[in-house]
Formats: sequence, C-alpha cells, structure tokens
Amino acid sequence: MYKKLDEETIEKILETGIDEFAEHGLDRANINVIAKKAGISVGVLYKYYKGKDEFFLACVKYSLRLLEEAFQAVIANEDDIRTCIRLLVEELLDGAEKHRNYYVMYNEITSGSCRKYATKLAQSIEGQTGLLYAELVKRAKEEGKATYDGDPRMFAFFFDSLLMMLQFSVSCEYYKERMRIFCGADVMENTDSVAEAFCDFIERAVGIV
Repeated sequence: MYKKLDEETIEKILETGIDEFAEHGLDRANINVIAKKAGISVGVLYKYYKGKDEFFLACVKYSLRLLEEAFQAVIANEDDIRTCIRLLVEELLDGAEKHRNYYVMYNEITSGSCRKYATKLAQSIEGQTGLLYAELVKRAKEEGKATYDGDPRMFAFFFDSLLMMLQFSVSCEYYKERMRIFCGADVMENTDSVAEAFCDFIERAVGIV
C-alpha cells in the first residue's frame, strides 16, 4: 500500500520533472531518471500520474501556475499602467533567474512534440491572461492614462507575445543567441537595460501619458 505523499514531496517531484523535460523535451525525458532524482520509485510516480504525458502536463500546469499567479497579482494590485508594465517585466526577469527551467518548459509547449495538447494548453494558459491585459489597457484609456485607440484584445495579444519572446530570450539558448545577434554580444550582461528598453517600447506603443 502506498503512503500518500505530502505537498512538499509532490512539489519536489514536479520540480524534478520540470528540470528533466526542460533539458530533454517530452519525447526524450526519462521517467526512471525523474523518479530516482526525486527519491521515489517509478511505481509511486505512476500511482499519481497515469503516464509520462500526464506527468508532463502536470509539470507544465505547475510551472505556469506559479508564473501566472505572480503576473496576475501585479495586475490586480497595481492601477497605474506604466508601473504595472514595469513590474510585470521585473517579475519576468526575476522568474528567469530563479526558475529558468519554467520558461524552458513553456517553450517546450510550442514545439512539435506537444502539438497534440496545443489547443487545450493554449486555452487554459492564455485565456485569463488575455482578459487581464485587455482590461489593463482599456482601463488606462478610459482614465486618460493612455492614448492607444486600438482593440484591447489586439493589444493583449501583441503585449503577451512580446513578453513571451522576452521570457525565451533570457532562458532558452537559441533565443539568447538570437538576442545577442540583434542587440549585441554583451546584451545578457545588463538585463536592466533590456528591461528599460522593453518598457520604453511598450509605453510609446500604448501612448502612456
């Protein structure tokens, strides 16, 4: 009979899974390696998750839930759009430093090995964020804090796409090199300047006053 795992142990298993999937992808990740590194048996892991795909989805949801909660807390507690944008970027860069593999996992979702889950994941991950970003710019427009006159949903899509690319650019090797090509070989040595340039671009695009 299996002993029920406590929350701390489950989090350790998920964190171990995230590291493995981030390094090897869904197809090449090894459940035996994950179980050994987490200090449990494969049997125990399969007691909680029916297979590798289900465990992968659990890891994805766990990593993205923590990131999305941080982003949503900023939007919910900050009324000023300029400050909100800057705090979001700070949260993103802080997350890349503390939880780099969360972002690598996010990138893995967009790869071919995960296409069978693309619709399900996109709807569950992006739906709430899209509404929050659209409401952010809509409220700023109504309060006279931004001159942007376009569709708030389009703003939400473009803004989130840029945030996503920034996430990948500070965590995934391909996108890091891509940013060096565009912005200079030493760009990663000063992420504060990257954050400032990003915020300045968004503020100008939205017409923040």
